[in-house]
Amino acid sequence: MRVATAPDPTAVLRTRSAERRARQRGWLRKAAGLLASVLLTFFGLLAITFVIGRVVPIDPVLAIVGDRALPQVYARVRAELALDEPLYVQFWIYISKVLQGDFGTSVLTSRPVLEDILRFFPATIELATLATFAGVLLGVPMGVIGATHHGRWPDHFIRVVGLVGYSVPVFWLGLVGLLIFYARLDWVAGPGRLDVFYEDIVEPVTGLLLIDAAIAGDWDVLGNAFSHILLPASILGYFSLAYISRMTRSFMLEQLRQEYVITARAKGLSERRVVWRHALGNVMLPLVTVIALSYASLLEGAVLTETVFAWPGLGRYITDSLFNVDMNAVLGGTIVVGAVFIGLNLLSDMLYRLLDPRAR
Repeated sequence: MRVATAPDPTAVLRTRSAERRARQRGWLRKAAGLLASVLLTFFGLLAITFVIGRVVPIDPVLAIVGDRALPQVYARVRAELALDEPLYVQFWIYISKVLQGDFGTSVLTSRPVLEDILRFFPATIELATLATFAGVLLGVPMGVIGATHHGRWPDHFIRVVGLVGYSVPVFWLGLVGLLIFYARLDWVAGPGRLDVFYEDIVEPVTGLLLIDAAIAGDWDVLGNAFSHILLPASILGYFSLAYISRMTRSFMLEQLRQEYVITARAKGLSERRVVWRHALGNVMLPLVTVIALSYASLLEGAVLTETVFAWPGLGRYITDSLFNVDMNAVLGGTIVVGAVFIGLNLLSDMLYRLLDPRAR
């Protein structure tokens, strides 16, 4: 007869310690791979912007000194910009300056490009954030309703709303919105971020005017700023709503065909609980990536909206710089937008792993 022996506590501790070290090494390998992927992507972004800055038919020296500058002045500025060096040396200098936050000086504003970006980007963040909130709060329920009423009139109505959001040009919709809600009905404020009367009253803390006005307790400025941002945020939010509702509907249709939904219904769970808790709970995981990419696209794609509404954001800054042949500002803004895309993509990936144990 075999007698069971108690496990050796020392061996158990050794086994657990080895398993813990193996998990830690696995996490370190994944983190190192993720970091290498991010750095490689950012390096590719810098390489692309460097090549664009060199192949465009624009002489950065002439943009600075003018076409009537003396030859010695032209040569001196060209040497200061290191444009007389080999391309690989120029690329190394370019990377070194970018990593230090030096994007050069804007020809249009005569200020460092980074200073301009820090000044204009908060307005775009504020606009895109409100638009994304509107798109998520309305788009997700619309997508769920469309999936649960598949093939019936609510589904057709929601699909038409999404189709219009994809098809109508944003500048036309903005002009119509200004004509109706500002010029005719006077429900919202006009173009710009703030009325002239309220400018420079609130001290900028975060750069986000709504938050700064709330911090200062100036409710008049807050109300005026909200009245200005309401219409452009609604226009952008409509396009975000169209994309998010369509993706939500697609994900929900797939989930509602799964066996766990059929089992939940067979067990007698209410339709509300099956749809809004179980199916939507699984849909929210891929929607994290959809929402993050939608937010990133609004941050860089609000150029037309900012132009129509005279919104002092990064998109309008890049557009004005491009029209004025200010390549330092254009490339600096492009790098910032690209870095935002990379950061939001990384954040969505981390959230996906955090919310879904299978991804971990």
